[in-house]
Amino acid sequence: MKVDIVVRSGEQWSGEADSVVVPAFEGELGILDGREPLLAVLRPGTVRVGSGAEEKSFEVPQGFVVVDSDVVTIVVDDGGDHFVNLEDLSD
Repeated sequence: MKVDIVVRSGEQWSGEADSVVVPAFEGELGILDGREPLLAVLRPGTVRVGSGAEEKSFEVPQGFVVVDSDVVTIVVDDGGDHFVNLEDLSD
């Protein structure tokens, strides 16, 4: 599935993944291929994107996630006290 992480400042990471785990407001939410459409609010925490044996982690503040047709879009705010770790964007 395709994964896009978008920050309000315009920074972005995109890639393919087998699984995504996001810090949803009510707890961690795992997303796999074939997931029904979904919209969820995110709390500050770690987004984990897995592809094969490799996993990337991104520290994010609050935001939201949208899942539709095997496309996962994570939108986060880059303002406030929380840090957005997008150092892997160049990969």
